[in-house]
Amino acid sequence: MATNQQSTQWDLGRFVKTLSYFGAIPFLSDLDWFQQWLGSRAHPSVDSTALSKSNSSMPTHKLIFDFTQPSSDLGEVWGALDDVVMGGVSQSGLQLGAAGAFFSGTVSTANSGGFASVRTRNFEPPIDLSGFAGIELRVKGDGNRYKFMLRTETRWDGIAHCYSFDTTPDTWITVQIPFTAFVPVFRAKTVNNAPLDPSRIHAMQLMLSKFEYDGGLNPHFEPGFFQLQIESIQAYSG
Repeated sequence: MATNQQSTQWDLGRFVKTLSYFGAIPFLSDLDWFQQWLGSRAHPSVDSTALSKSNSSMPTHKLIFDFTQPSSDLGEVWGALDDVVMGGVSQSGLQLGAAGAFFSGTVSTANSGGFASVRTRNFEPPIDLSGFAGIELRVKGDGNRYKFMLRTETRWDGIAHCYSFDTTPDTWITVQIPFTAFVPVFRAKTVNNAPLDPSRIHAMQLMLSKFEYDGGLNPHFEPGFFQLQIESIQAYSG
């Protein structure tokens, strides 16, 4: 019972850190003491040329993230974007393990929350995937339904192009997402006249949410601990 009471306390410090990590409070980037408190450089972009590359073993694919290869830069590329930004108390993160990255944490509906996510900082230059058909994820889940998102805007709170996918507990699956299957949304509400431009991918995001789109509920959602293991994110040809 004590744990549940503590979990309803909104964390102002984590709220400020989240906004600053993604550049929503630009002036803080000039303060050395704040960067030390943040534990990271404030709102830098990510050099996309150091990420995406051709997959020599699969010429029809373009590898963007290989999480089986340890990288000390993970914390400078991926950061948590949880419902703390709207008063919630869910917490998540992305950590490297022996066989990939783990998107894990605790999602809570307290304080009208209900989502946890990890997102990249903006890619500069944006990643050009115009020669490909879609995104391929290699993941092992826990039975939850997750969302994968692409962002073609530099704004941290702009339109996202989303795709929901189900997982099977403790089972590796390959999820292929055609670009035509992504749904444009703004804060979980669908928007019109917002086509996905694969030539300008500015950011990527993984999310576990209580909601699907336009007020619909995630049929597999349960509050509590979750974990999604990710081996790779790459683009694939048709």
